[in-house]
Amino acid sequence: MLDTIPNAEEMTILVGKPLYDIWNKLNALIEETYDMDCSWNKGGKAWKYEYKYRRGGKTLCALYARENCVGFMIILGKDERLKFEADRDNYSKEVQRIYDETQTYHDGKWLMFEPKDTTLFDDFIKLLRIKRRPNRK
Repeated sequence: MLDTIPNAEEMTILVGKPLYDIWNKLNALIEETYDMDCSWNKGGKAWKYEYKYRRGGKTLCALYARENCVGFMIILGKDERLKFEADRDNYSKEVQRIYDETQTYHDGKWLMFEPKDTTLFDDFIKLLRIKRRPNRK
């Protein structure tokens, strides 16, 4: 957990105005589809902040922030990978490339995207639906 949660001004300074807009749009998209518990954490070695969506002890996804960069991570376990692979042609080439280049660990593939705009958001929602059915109308 973080001692202090970054405010809008700190986030804008960290990632820049265009990427902070992307961050906010992605959060809004997730929050209109899912009712989740959210927590701010330190982002580890590679990131300054992590903003994690969880419910019932399971992580849905996490957003990350560092200087001039935002990240969106989703972990696909074995069954979830099979669902993605069965439907992969319905994802953008970029998502397929990141999926293919991501190492598979014992607990799944940790897919990390660094969106610069909203073009992959439809794919992000499809990936999230593999993990969990939306619980908001």
